[in-house]
Amino acid sequence: MWDSEAAREGAAPRAGMVLPLAALFTLGLGAFTLAALPQTTPGYMDAEYYLAGGMRLAQGYGFSEPFLWNYLDDPAGLPHPSHAYWMPLASLLAALGMWLSGEVTFTAGRLGFVLLAAAVPPLTALLASRLSARRGAALLAGSLALLPAFYLPYLPTSDTFGIYMLLGALWLLAAGRPSFALQPVLLGLLAGLMHLARADGLLWLALLPLAGWLLEGEHRSGGPACGTAAAVLRFSALGLAGYLLVMGPWMLRNLAAFGVPLAPGGGRTLWLTAYDQLYAYPAGSLNLQTWLAAGPAAVLQPRLEAAGLNLQTALSVQGEIFLAPLVLAGLWRLRRQRPVILGAAAWLLTFAAMTLAFPFAGGRGGFFHSGAALQPLFWAVVPAGLDAFLEWGRRHRSWEPERSRPVFGALIAAAAAVLTLALYYGRVIGKPGEPLWNQAAARYAQIEQTLAAQGAAPDDRVLVNNPPGYYLVSGRPALVIPSGDLDTLLAAADRYGARYLALEIDQIHGASELFENPRDHGRLDYLGTAAGAVLYEILPGGE
Repeated sequence: MWDSEAAREGAAPRAGMVLPLAALFTLGLGAFTLAALPQTTPGYMDAEYYLAGGMRLAQGYGFSEPFLWNYLDDPAGLPHPSHAYWMPLASLLAALGMWLSGEVTFTAGRLGFVLLAAAVPPLTALLASRLSARRGAALLAGSLALLPAFYLPYLPTSDTFGIYMLLGALWLLAAGRPSFALQPVLLGLLAGLMHLARADGLLWLALLPLAGWLLEGEHRSGGPACGTAAAVLRFSALGLAGYLLVMGPWMLRNLAAFGVPLAPGGGRTLWLTAYDQLYAYPAGSLNLQTWLAAGPAAVLQPRLEAAGLNLQTALSVQGEIFLAPLVLAGLWRLRRQRPVILGAAAWLLTFAAMTLAFPFAGGRGGFFHSGAALQPLFWAVVPAGLDAFLEWGRRHRSWEPERSRPVFGALIAAAAAVLTLALYYGRVIGKPGEPLWNQAAARYAQIEQTLAAQGAAPDDRVLVNNPPGYYLVSGRPALVIPSGDLDTLLAAADRYGARYLALEIDQIHGASELFENPRDHGRLDYLGTAAGAVLYEILPGGE
């Protein structure tokens, strides 16, 4: 619910926000383009997966992939229907850039991601202006979105961070407007796009009844009130219709490809009792019975650990450490505002899902990813938190808020700049020489050269840690090394026709010598090492 007095006071400032918003977009476009320049590769598996999916679409192969990074949906073979675990919107955005440019490259594929990232600062500023009704608040919030700390390395690459920030900001902006006829449909459409970007986007659909309860109640009474059950039901049904306009076609595709409306890979992760089981083969071993048989400790301990890790992410990433007190103070100060109410509910739902339902994915980056949708809100409430701090200073230290606000605002922006540059340098640049960001792809290029020199044909399949990344570098079909012992690895290799193995770490249970003291071993013919990886040829069974 918008504060009516703030809305009256903020009408004039918002009318004059067009040029500042345009300036923030232009600055964002420049900043994220500069950040992208050292990143000549996607950088990590998630981004590589989405880019590979976009390339396959642009090349006319449809939603298919010549690699397997998990076995959760019990794949029949290669090529395999794509996006059985991750959602397709980032791949569609990458393909769009390639179609428009006529080039099937990483540079073309990430054009849309850079543009979406540039739109986040003005949207954050607009959200702040609607919450705090001050141009200065909008500019401070927009500046924080220009200096996004932990998120800067990930916004210009082919991942969902920028998509999720943009859609989260739009959802909260749309939910914060006074009630209008197509509002539930619009919120449903946005929730559908969020689900098409990430599986946890479904949680934003679950917020529709709460949004309807707040909006319909205000519309009926002209002020803060609750909607009737019938009004909330109608609102939610219209929102569901909007959601299905987006997700309906994808559900039909999944029915054709997998026999179920939602991709089957994610469901089995409910039954993990260890992170490495994400790569279990065969995946049928992951079920409710084995989960319960693992015992209470195996079920509870990962969730306690995930709660701790996710709280650390909330403090360090979402609160950027030094901003956390201002974010909390701002949320409390604006607690009656509808976007804050809905944002807090979204955060609680996301935290619960990434702690209780998916603790392994959540604690290892899932909460970092899904929390991006709420980051514009956290930046937008910082000015209100600063106002609360300055009012405390006025009462206890005789500060003059109007004079102190620009000084503290500048200090906050400067601290965000220092933190952002330090994090970016450590994650992307690293030591002098080849940027750290690109080194994983360079290692795979060396491994591929060695395999080719050993006589590997272009269609020979290889078992590696990161199949999408290896495929992008080499064009070679690749499969993930399954968790388990050597028999498990050989069973997967036989079923999917893998001829080569590239061990980058000691990861085969009970066979440490394969990495630490490499030599011929049974059906594994030692070929040598490359870029720190130990290479083997997998001989056919019976030899």
